[in-house]
Amino acid sequence: MDRLRGKVALITGGESGIGLATARLFSAEGALVHLVGLDRERLRAAVAELGTERAACSVADVTDESAVRAAVRTALERFGGLDVVFSNAGVSGPVAPITEYPTEAFRRVLDVHVLGAFLVLKHTLPVLADGGSVIINSSVVGLTSDPGIAGYASAKHAQVGLARTAAKEAAARGIRVNTIHPGPTETPFQAAIETAATGLPPAAAASAFEQLIPLRRHASAEEIAASVLYLAGPDSRFVTGTALRVDGGMSI
Repeated sequence: MDRLRGKVALITGGESGIGLATARLFSAEGALVHLVGLDRERLRAAVAELGTERAACSVADVTDESAVRAAVRTALERFGGLDVVFSNAGVSGPVAPITEYPTEAFRRVLDVHVLGAFLVLKHTLPVLADGGSVIINSSVVGLTSDPGIAGYASAKHAQVGLARTAAKEAAARGIRVNTIHPGPTETPFQAAIETAATGLPPAAAASAFEQLIPLRRHASAEEIAASVLYLAGPDSRFVTGTALRVDGGMSI
């Protein structure tokens, strides 16, 4: 339980879902954790749960460069360094054919996922410790796609190109940059996607999605967090520029 002992991790979208599950696991593995998100009360509750001596938070929109810069500065001031970055903030966007997809919604989805991940990389890489690790949370649809999700799938594919570029640029310092590609996961974020995509009530929508997963079930947020831990920790020290599928076989 000491795979991240003495390390400092910054997690965006850290107040709920996969981000919070990862924060809990990182903390259990010895890391100091700085959470970044939009919901001040949920961030504070997460910090209280993890312990104020081991966790802190910043309220920041990842599309706001000054806010990202300030959040990184606060993490450094609070914990004295930075070793791991989990770029996890995201929005789903509407489900609609390309010909009907709202342009502003498309722009917003790309801003959060692509511009947001870019800004997190831009302001963490210069201060990240040599040998550090960056993980960008993409999606199974960063490797595949489906009708109606032009914004989300485009953004998630773009994150892969961004990560591969960063992996090559940061390699000389021993910094690794990888993407993780979860399949359907038991979170409110995923439930909203499923009901929007199917038009069904939550339980029926979840069942319909499970028929698309070879393992016939959703992942738990804790299972995805375990894969993030692998990419953050020493067991993956020769892994960079990789798209790790954690999707129950959906992208086979």
